[in-house]
Amino acid sequence: MTDPMVTVVDHPLVEHKLSLMRSIETPTGDFRRLAREISLLMGYEVLRDLKVQPVDIQTPMEPMTARQVSGKKLCFISILRAGDGILGGMIDLVPSARIGHIGLYRDPVSHTPIEYYFKVPEDMAERLTVVVDPMLATGHSAEAAITRLKRAGASAIKFVCLIAAPEGVAVLRRGHPDVAIFAAAIDRELDEHAYIRPGLGDAGDRLFGTK
Repeated sequence: MTDPMVTVVDHPLVEHKLSLMRSIETPTGDFRRLAREISLLMGYEVLRDLKVQPVDIQTPMEPMTARQVSGKKLCFISILRAGDGILGGMIDLVPSARIGHIGLYRDPVSHTPIEYYFKVPEDMAERLTVVVDPMLATGHSAEAAITRLKRAGASAIKFVCLIAAPEGVAVLRRGHPDVAIFAAAIDRELDEHAYIRPGLGDAGDRLFGTK
C-alpha cells in the first residue's frame, strides 16, 4: 500500500534533470547546477500546504485582498556537507527562510552518524522545518538529525532528498513516523558499502569536486 507520508516528486523536469545528474559523464559544475534546479522544483511540492492569510494591498489598478504566507518564517536545515548542494534551490524559492546546519559524518565501519556541528534558529517550535540532504541511504544520519532537531523544539518537520533507498525510507519512517519524506526517486537498494544502487555516486564528492 502506498505510504501517504512518502512522496516521490516525479515531475518530467525533475526526472530529466535527475537522469543527467546520475550520469558519470556529468561534470561538477553541471551536477551542482542540476541539484539546485531540482531542489527548487521539488520545493513547490514540499511547501504546497504552507498556511496563508488575507492581506489588503493596492495594485496599480485598485485595492484588493490577496493572500500571503502566514506565521513564523520557515526554516531549512542542511545536513552537512552535501545538504548544501540542494539548500540553494530552496533558498531561491523562499529567500526569507531561516537557515540551520547539522554536521554529521558516517563512521566508515559502523555506518552510524557522529555529530560534529549544530546551529539552528531560535523558536524552532514555531517554525515549519525542512531538512535537506541529497541522499537517504541507510537513513541513520537523517534519523539522528531529526532526533536532534526535536530536542531543540522542532515539531513540524519534513525531509527532502534527491534519491532514497528503500532501507533508508524504512529506518526514517520507523524512527520518525510523523515526518513526511519527499524524494525525486526511490532506487533499488543499498550495496555492501551502504551506497545507493543505481544511485549517482557520492553526492558530496560530485557536488564539490573532491574526488
